[in-house]
Amino acid sequence: MPQLLNNITHKDLRIVTERGAQWGDNFMSAPVTVDEFRRVQAHYPIVFQPDGKGGFVPTALFGLQEGQNLFLTPNQDGWDADYLPLSVQRLPFSIGVADDELRMMVDMDSRRISDGARGEAVFMPHGGTTDFTENANAVLQTLHEGLQATTEFVQALMDHELLEPFTLDVERPDGTHGQLAGFYIVHEERLAALDAGTLGLLHQADYLLPLYMAIASLSNFTPLIKRHLAREAA
Repeated sequence: MPQLLNNITHKDLRIVTERGAQWGDNFMSAPVTVDEFRRVQAHYPIVFQPDGKGGFVPTALFGLQEGQNLFLTPNQDGWDADYLPLSVQRLPFSIGVADDELRMMVDMDSRRISDGARGEAVFMPHGGTTDFTENANAVLQTLHEGLQATTEFVQALMDHELLEPFTLDVERPDGTHGQLAGFYIVHEERLAALDAGTLGLLHQADYLLPLYMAIASLSNFTPLIKRHLAREAA
């Protein structure tokens, strides 16, 4: 259960900033905002995950099965990519509402909560926030602002039926197959068939670039599969 961050209860709190499975980074995907697509597509496939409420969440894939993060180094103590999605960067912090204001929350059950001197201090000895905490708060604000734009972007895709389900087939060296299913991708043919007026509206809304970035990101499936097969063979 997240707690409202304060300099009394959490005066000695420290956060581990290293990356690895032991710190809870062994997840196969993470949500991303539309503003991140340019940076995300350089490393990860961008797919759209049903949210269970009739909508979709843009998602960066790190693995091909639950609990698998192929960007963790083989010894599980580093992250092999130059960009981390905001939803990963912000951990173990989140945004909550208290007294009708957005406030910073901390998940005290996170493995990133340090039990000693290890990690970054959240508060200075006199009670002020550290540069680490200010940066974490800035990440949260950017993420919060990006979510609204992302909701509108996804709604536009749904209005124009620009998402289609897909299944990824992975052939192993022994001839057996594995599949990744349950996600959606941008429907390239339908996008290409849109009339000039609709394309103009999407362009005015700054949606065309992220659409093409999402399509371009799918080329990352090939190196992701290579990582997967290498990890299986190890």
